[in-house]
Amino acid sequence: MPLPETLLSPIELGPYTLRNRAVMAPLTRSRAGEGDAPTSLAVDYYRQRATAGLIVTEGSQISAEGKGYPRTPGIFSDAQVAGWSQVTQAVHAEGGRIFLQLWHVGRLSHSTIQADGGLPVAPSPIAAEGEIYTAMGLQPYETPRALSLEDIPGVVDDFRHAAESAKRAGFDGVELHGANGYLIDQFLRDGTNKRTDAYGGSVENRVRLLKEIVEAIIPVFGGERIGVRLSPTIPVFSMSDSDPAATFGHAAETLGSYGLAYLHVVQIGDPDFDYVALKRRFGGTYIANGGFDADSAEIAITNGAADLIAFGTKFLANPDLIERFRSGAPLNQPDPATFYQGEEHGYTDYPALSN
Repeated sequence: MPLPETLLSPIELGPYTLRNRAVMAPLTRSRAGEGDAPTSLAVDYYRQRATAGLIVTEGSQISAEGKGYPRTPGIFSDAQVAGWSQVTQAVHAEGGRIFLQLWHVGRLSHSTIQADGGLPVAPSPIAAEGEIYTAMGLQPYETPRALSLEDIPGVVDDFRHAAESAKRAGFDGVELHGANGYLIDQFLRDGTNKRTDAYGGSVENRVRLLKEIVEAIIPVFGGERIGVRLSPTIPVFSMSDSDPAATFGHAAETLGSYGLAYLHVVQIGDPDFDYVALKRRFGGTYIANGGFDADSAEIAITNGAADLIAFGTKFLANPDLIERFRSGAPLNQPDPATFYQGEEHGYTDYPALSN
């Protein structure tokens, strides 16, 4: 197997020089401690993987309202900032770079999870299909409360405050989670956004919330330290759009006008979707995500289909993934049973080559 030389080569990303083009993708692990603050386990977990060119953390809720799953970390309280500060210090001590993913789940929550016992929020009162895990076991998704025009500035401000908290915690930048059926994605896609006001209808209106959030956090980090994650065709949580090429093409072009650090795209779903056209419309650094191995990543980068490649479960199971790519060593296989439970088991105890 030839060495993936381009994948392992440095690249400029905003103000940073990354030592390789392999990105650790955001991965929900459900191991936060009291008050949804990261613990010493998270410090070890991210330190072990600091040889990635860039780490993007697991999604971190921007507010209590934005939470959807047990033991996911937040980034809005002092305790959460303190916990994440230990993580960033550990990654930086290893010479790594780390962005925090800002997350609001929208309708993918439940009244038993919401701090005030209220309904989760969304662009429109349309329930997701399926069930959600709660303290009472699996429960059907509820019909969410549609955010009012008066509510939306508060959501935007929650993103701004979370970005400020991430900066205090020492992160190199932030990534907006606009993918996988969560709140921003719910506004983008016309299957979940049936609004008739300034945030619904036309693609320009459906992109408005994303645009306002970007504009709110640019003064915090600068555009060159902000990324956005999108998923044009991934069929999760009963998400749909009548014209994803138009919707996400416009979103990518809008984002490109801000000089952002990158666009991170989940390339799963419709195999006929033109991701190269999306990359072209964005016009900046493009991270591709979706089942890559070292060989396919190398091909994508050398062919100009991506600038960096994000790896999810491969980084989860291989803390030294970069060294394994470099040496051609076999990879550890991930254990799905420990993705969201197990404390250190399946989290910090995957063996490295040196073990």
